[in-house]
Amino acid sequence: MREKVQAALDKVRPALQRDGGDVELVDVTDGVVKVKLKGACGGCPMSTMTLKMGIERTIKQEIPEIKEVVQV
Repeated sequence: MREKVQAALDKVRPALQRDGGDVELVDVTDGVVKVKLKGACGGCPMSTMTLKMGIERTIKQEIPEIKEVVQV
C-alpha cells in the first residue's frame, strides 16, 4: 500500500516543486495517509486546498481504498 501511495505522490510532486514546496509520506494506516508538506507548501495559506483538492484527490483516484489524507 505504501508503495502505491508513494507512486501517487510522485505524480503531484512536480507541481509542488515548481512552487518551491514538496510532500513527504509519513505513514499509511487504516486507509488514512499522513503526509508532511515541506518548503513553501508548509506555510502557504493555500496548503489545505493543495492537500485536499490536489494530493488527496490524486491519491483517492489511484487507490480507492484510501479514506483520507491528513497533514501532520
